[in-house]
Amino acid sequence: MQDNAICDTTYSETAPDSAAVLAAYLATWNATDPRELSALLEAHWNADVAYTDPLAEVGGHDGLTALVAAVHAQFPGFVFTAVGEPDGHHRQVRFQWGLGPEGGAPVVIGSDVVVLDADGKVVDVRGFLDVVPEVAA
Repeated sequence: MQDNAICDTTYSETAPDSAAVLAAYLATWNATDPRELSALLEAHWNADVAYTDPLAEVGGHDGLTALVAAVHAQFPGFVFTAVGEPDGHHRQVRFQWGLGPEGGAPVVIGSDVVVLDADGKVVDVRGFLDVVPEVAA
């Protein structure tokens, strides 16, 4: 085994602008106007994007459009916000987000890792739910 097999320091690709990726991501999830959502998807998301979290697995712009609409229907008036600072390397960015009433504390908190394609568009999302409120039986 080579000495550099685990830690290859020759990779020279610059890290993505994690804050910009997060801002575009949150803007997409907060878009309620179909034309705005479509424009954000076109600008920041690969047409063949794959999105997976514990509650959904969708693909493409149409799949994401339906998922965003479903979240807004389930949580009317709620907004997505950043929780902490994003970080990234190579073509990956990870961050925590919150979903809650505008100006209020989030009631749901999740963590996502996004992978960008060569053009800097989101091509893959792996989402996790960190804090989920209990539902009354």
